[in-house]
Order: sequence, then structure tokens, then C-alpha cells
Amino acid sequence: MKNDMFLAFSELLEDKQLPKEIVIDALEAAMVSAYRKTVNASSAQEVVAKFDIETGDVTIFAEKEVVDEVQDDRTEVLLEVAQKVEPEVEYGDIVMVESTPGDFGRVAAQTARQVIQQRIREAERQAQYDHFKVLEGEIVNGIVQAINAGGVTLGLDRRAEGNMPRNHQIRGERFRLHDRVRALLLEVKMTPRGPSIILSRAHKNFLRRLLEDEVPEIYNGMVEIRSIAREPGYRSKVAVAALQPGIDPVGACVGIRGVRIQAIVRELHDEKIDVIEWNPDPAAFIAKALSPARVNGVYLDETRETKTATVVVPEDQLSLAIGRDGQNARLAAKLTTWRIDIKSLPEATSEALYKLQERPEMAEEVEKLADTIQQVEVILARKEEGRPITPEEYQLLGRFVNKVETGVEDQRQAELEAQKAQEAEIRALIPSTAFHIPLDDLPISPRQIITLTGEGYSTIGDLMLQLKLNSDVILAIQGLGPKTMEEIHKALDEFEFPEPEEEVVVEAEAEAELPAEEAVEPEAEAEVEPEAEAEEAEPVMEAEAAEPVVEEELKEEEAVEEEAVTFEEVIAASEITFIEDEEEDEELQRFEKDREKGSKKKKYRQVEYDPDLDVTIVRRRRKRETDEWDEENWEEYLD
Repeated sequence: MKNDMFLAFSELLEDKQLPKEIVIDALEAAMVSAYRKTVNASSAQEVVAKFDIETGDVTIFAEKEVVDEVQDDRTEVLLEVAQKVEPEVEYGDIVMVESTPGDFGRVAAQTARQVIQQRIREAERQAQYDHFKVLEGEIVNGIVQAINAGGVTLGLDRRAEGNMPRNHQIRGERFRLHDRVRALLLEVKMTPRGPSIILSRAHKNFLRRLLEDEVPEIYNGMVEIRSIAREPGYRSKVAVAALQPGIDPVGACVGIRGVRIQAIVRELHDEKIDVIEWNPDPAAFIAKALSPARVNGVYLDETRETKTATVVVPEDQLSLAIGRDGQNARLAAKLTTWRIDIKSLPEATSEALYKLQERPEMAEEVEKLADTIQQVEVILARKEEGRPITPEEYQLLGRFVNKVETGVEDQRQAELEAQKAQEAEIRALIPSTAFHIPLDDLPISPRQIITLTGEGYSTIGDLMLQLKLNSDVILAIQGLGPKTMEEIHKALDEFEFPEPEEEVVVEAEAEAELPAEEAVEPEAEAEVEPEAEAEEAEPVMEAEAAEPVVEEELKEEEAVEEEAVTFEEVIAASEITFIEDEEEDEELQRFEKDREKGSKKKKYRQVEYDPDLDVTIVRRRRKRETDEWDEENWEEYLD
């Protein structure tokens, strides 16, 4: 028969909804704390409590030293007692023995009560946090428990409470106590007083989750929600796209006779929802986003810092396209991420005439549209006088605006292509490795690096490209002045870029593409070279230290290391004399500087021996913008 302790323990588990292990750990920790307080045990002494669920008994084990005579029973135990636990124990050993006090049940119940409550409360809060952290971004159900000026408090599962602030409520929505409410679990944070759960009904993701619940095609991945623009309580626009052929995304969201979308509208307190089919063409997408207004034309301008779309609508559709307080245009701009400029057809026509007159590059268009321009001017004059305009004349104005704006778009596109071509030319003049070197490697102050990185210049190549395109852009950054620009230019001039590794791969591929006959010749030369070296063994031995095989070292990436060549050996193996000591000292400094740079400067130095002239020549590669290995790219500084 189950005892009262076991029943109480089971009731505690069910009430707190906690794992059994957590509650047992809390009980055992409380018993250990009660034991230390009861016997005044030291905190350095190890004490362990064991709780038996079936019997409800608590057993305390304490760490004690084995002695022949006990002076302090809190820390010492007799040998015969210790041997009952560990038969092989000896004097001086430390052993864990049972140390449960006689009246420990009553004392422990009084002492451990607060500890047990605290441990269970902490475990309960942690379990609540872990449970709701997984549900972050999902819809949860709650019951209204309190309503105040700061928001609404909802009771959730696991005895948790969530707060829905005023700014996360739908305008015009009223709640009463004990109302069941659905809301988006927006955020969960752990605080000293437990998990803080923030709920929202005004967030756009609440509408997203409602669509996933009501529309099976969205939940199953056949229809995708591309973007959502929402003003809670008033109007929302949703762009959807079909991921499988044969599916109408708008029809799937609306449902038969609008049953699906109406269920969402009722949940959102009669908020209007426009479902729009997403289109990869920005112009077509913007035209649909302005529905229910009709659009004559959409003209894009990507040359500005903010992408701008000029939308031309009929005069009677202007107010509908803008919406009440600009709501329709504002939501369309959020949905498409474009800045939308809406104009009526007569206004757009007037601006088109102004562009033709003010832009010299449009002179050719003016000649082509000379007759149309006269007709348009007559129509606009009649419009100013308040006289009626026929539908055919409106169509003429629309065609005129379309021709002018299309020509302007073509010019903008040409400008963009010219800018891209200019950027490509300048990029070719910058070492390719510069675009892989972080800006932190540039020897300038950390403050300047942080400022430039914050503006989007992550590599040295990005900074060099912008300086060559337009240095005023860098100068306009707050915190950078003319003195800083001088430091940046000086650091870039002194910076040494490593040679790109791709160069060797390209040359190897080029050799592989040679015809078979040409590929045989180097092998034949390789067979002849050992004989020639055998005949001229002595001259070659004299300059062996200064005679690496230059062509193989330039083509093979693995040949990183170079044989040591001293300046004196170069002079001794050649017929070079210096007239002035200053010239010799200068050449010595240049030679030793190259030596110190090691393998990094390998491809910039060439040492070879000319047996015909009996001269050792040291060549140094000049810095050039190209990476081609040609004879003009070398200069002899020991000649």
C-alpha cells in the first residue's frame, strides 16, 4: 500500500508539472541543508542525502575519518563501524557512512521547507522558460486574467503568464476577463522573477501564422508567402507565390467564396486583407501591389540611392491608388521594398514634356515626337481650361508618357552599364589579392578601420576601388578628414600585396593545351642538358650556388625555398666592378633587403649565370599592374 509520502510526492509532480528527477534533487538538497543546520556540520564536509520514494525515508551519508577513538562524531567514526560499509578500510581513511540523526524527520520537515519551496520554484520557472522558448514565433492560446493601462495579462499553459502590451494589440479591440485569446508568442526572456513572455496580435508574423493554419497549401509548402505589409486593425497586403505548377496562390488563400480569408478577417477584428500574386518583374509586382487601383504604367529608377518607381495612374484612380492618409501607397511600398511615386496621367504628361525640353540627350526623341508633342500640348491646354477630354485623347497621353519614360529608362540603363564598365576597368588595375585581404591588415589606426568597416568596406580592395572611383565618398564619412585620407593613401602605397596563386594554375593549364609535338621538345632538351653539364662541369660548379632553374621556379608553386646567394658570391662569380663605393653600398642594401623578405619576394628576383659571358646577372622584377611574365617585366640592376 502506498504511503502518504509517496502520494504527496505524486501530487506535487502532477501539480507542478515537473520531471521526477528535478523534484527528488530538490528534496535531497533540502535534506542536506537541514542536516548541516541540525548538527552544525562544516561546509567542507561532503554530505549526501538519499530519498526513497516508496517508503518516504530520507537517509543521510556524511564523510568521516576512521579513528580508534571518536572525539567528534560529526567527522569521526570507529573502525568496526566503517568496516560495515567498506571491509578493507584502515585507520586514517575517509569513508562515507550513514549519519541520519534520530529526530531528523521532524527537524528536517521544519528546516527544509523553505529550501524545498525555493528549489521547486526555480525548477518550475526554468521548465516554463524551456517550454515557451521552443514556441517562440508560434501562436498560443491564453485566458485573460487582468486588464490594466499597460496591457493585458493572459494565463498560459504550465501556470505561466504572458503580457500583451498596448502597442501589440489591434486598435479598437476590447477584451473582457476570462476571454480566450489567440496571440503570437513574440519573445521569451529569463528574469530574476521568472520567464517574461511577450505576446502580440499586431505583429505581421501573427497574420503569417494564421494563414499557415487556415490555408493547407501554405502549410504543406505548395504556396509561399513572399512578403507581408500590415497596419494592424486597418489593412494588410500579402504577396504569395505558387511553388508548384497548376496552383492558383491567390485562390488558395481566399478559399471557396472567401471562407478561408474571412475566418482570418474575423480573428483580426475585421482587418482588410489584400492577397496579391508575387511577380519577379518589379514593375508588374508594384502595379499589382497598388490594387484595387488601375495602373497605366510603372517606370523604375535604380540609379538613385533608394530604388524609386514612378507609377502613372488615370486621374480618377489617383485617390484610390494613394488610399486614405496614403495607406494604400504606404503598404505597397513596404510590400515591394520600392519607393513609390504616384502621379496622375496629366501630371506625368507635363513632366514628360519638361524632360524633353530640359535634357539635351533627348533631342533625338523630340524630333521623332514633334507631331505628338503638339497634340499633347493642345490636350493639356484644354485640360487647364476645364474642357472635357475624350478617352482616345487620354490613350494618346498614356502612349506619349510611355515613350518618353521608356527612353529615359534606356538612358539610365546605359548609364548603369557605363558605371559598371568603369568599375570593371578600375578593378582590373587593382591586385586581385586585395579583395581577399581584410581591412584590419592595413596599417592605419583602429578607429579608422572601425569607421570604414561600418560603412561597408570590409577588404582593402573595396577601399581602393572606392578611392579610384570617387574619393569624395570616403572623405564625406563622418570622422574622416584630409589628414586621415593622407594616412590611408600612404598606407596603401607602402602595402605589399602577395602574388596571386591562380597564376601558376593558369600557366599549367596553358601548357596542357599545347600540341603533342610542342610538348615533346622540352623533354628532348631535358635529355641533352645533362650531357652539356658533364662537359662543362667546372664552370657550372663555380656558379652552382647562384644558378637556380628560373623557368621551373616561376611555373611550379611548390618551389618556395631558394638557395642562399650572398652578395660577395655574386660579385666573385661575375666580371662586374664598381667605380664608386657608394654605388656598391647601395646595391648591397637592395640585395640584402630582397634576401630578408624571403619566399614572399621569390617571384620578384632572378639570379642566373651566363656561361658565354661568364657573368652572373641578378635581375629584379619591376612593379606593374599586369601579372604577365615577359622579358620587359625585368630589369637588371647588376649589369
